[in-house]
Amino acid sequence: MSHAAAVADKSPSTLRAASLPRWSPWAIAGGSLVLAVAIGLASGLDSKVQWGLIAGLLFVLGTYGIAAKVEGRRQAKDRVATSLVWVAFVLAVVPLVSLLWTTIARGVKVLDVYFLTHSMGVVADSEPGGGIYHAILGSLEQVGLATAIGAPVGILTAIYLVEYGRGALAKSVTFFVDVMTGIPSIVAGLFILSLMLMFDMQPFGFAGSLALAILMMPVVVRSTEEMLKLVPNELREASLALGVPKWRTILKVVVPTSIGGIITGVMLAIARIAGETAPVLLLVFGNPFINANPFEGAQASLPLYIYQQYSQSAGSTAAYDRAWAASLTLIAFVMILNLVARGIARWKAPKTGR
Repeated sequence: MSHAAAVADKSPSTLRAASLPRWSPWAIAGGSLVLAVAIGLASGLDSKVQWGLIAGLLFVLGTYGIAAKVEGRRQAKDRVATSLVWVAFVLAVVPLVSLLWTTIARGVKVLDVYFLTHSMGVVADSEPGGGIYHAILGSLEQVGLATAIGAPVGILTAIYLVEYGRGALAKSVTFFVDVMTGIPSIVAGLFILSLMLMFDMQPFGFAGSLALAILMMPVVVRSTEEMLKLVPNELREASLALGVPKWRTILKVVVPTSIGGIITGVMLAIARIAGETAPVLLLVFGNPFINANPFEGAQASLPLYIYQQYSQSAGSTAAYDRAWAASLTLIAFVMILNLVARGIARWKAPKTGR
């Protein structure tokens, strides 16, 4: 072997380009955060939000500069795209975590068994004591009735649009569903209120359920429609080829295949209407006492209870604490619904094993 060949064997391969280590994004992020704090203190910026925005900008610029010097501009552009995704993720998560932390920290002050099992009764809003049992009962009944009305109508409408919808009628239904998706909640409340005034009716819980059902239906239609479109046409064709009627194919093949996504969409719609205050304020009117009959008399609900307690919290720490505790209860209610939905979706999902 010649001397040149021996030297060539010992020299490192140049086919692999230089690359930053895996820990480099964390190091750049840490350095950007430290530099942002220093810039904020030197500039007299007291807001931590401003520090975070400066840190995000420095992180993106630092990533591009370091990657361009070590790996080249092409790889640097790829790393900048990844860093932008991470910055956007942090910007979305930080407010949510902050909101959840604040709600838990302030809501646990009065949240106990007594608070969950008693109503306001004869307790004034400015006095300590009382609870949210009447509001929990009202929310469960109003949201439950709204779901019983809105979910079947929304699912059947989506089945019509995907499986049968053709022509002008289907286009009209799609157009009105799109319009209903963006209507403010107060408009649904005013619509039901106009009907109540026509028939000279007093506020009652079921009126709020009707308004919530109007808000729920377009969400259910859109989510169910997308889930049904994901079902492969081969499954429908195989069932029809065996002589199975179309309605039975939908009932036994299409719906069970997409049931997980349908349930998730229904739960998302429930989570949306569970926190609506405007229609409940117009139609249900609120009641400090327990009213288990949603078809007669004013009734409480959690969003309305939070609004009323917060509006009465001026000079009253007790009402302020009750508002935060009710907010924490509402968040827990929505979280439990989502966990139940995930469990049902996993249980009802088609088995993929042999």
